Amino acid sequence: MGSINPSLLHIGSTLGAVFMALMVIFIRMKASHRPVTIRKIWIPPLGMSTGFAMFVVPEVRFPWWWAVLAFLVGWFIFAYPLMRSTVFEVREGDIYAKRSKSFAFILLGLLLVRTVLHEFINRYISIPQSGGLFFILAFGMILHWRVFMYKRYTLMAPPENPVPQPRG
Repeated sequence: MGSINPSLLHIGSTLGAVFMALMVIFIRMKASHRPVTIRKIWIPPLGMSTGFAMFVVPEVRFPWWWAVLAFLVGWFIFAYPLMRSTVFEVREGDIYAKRSKSFAFILLGLLLVRTVLHEFINRYISIPQSGGLFFILAFGMILHWRVFMYKRYTLMAPPENPVPQPRG
């Protein structure tokens, strides 16, 4: 297997992260026009979970406690701004994600912090390892945000088949 120039890999991963952030902003802006469903809440973390296959490659592996730490940082720190900017509203009997003016700035801010952290961490570990760590961090962030969304959604959603109450 050939090797990729680390400088090109670094530039490519940074551009890829910027592209993904812009895509997420675009998709979230469009999503505010369609009702939220349980399926739409859970598909992103389920789809993202396929990324754990990267750890089949030995060059990506690192100690398990690094993974736990990265997950917890994503869960407790990086998810918080996303949770604060996510508000649901009921319109015409459906639940919609309210458009947040701050969401794009929050996402770009998280990308900036992530990029600075990535630059620092790349000095000490390999690029594939840091990619794996930041994947786990992002997974912790997305999973916590989606658990939060699911809880909020279920509190607002009407019961599927309400049991008629007896009159009298």
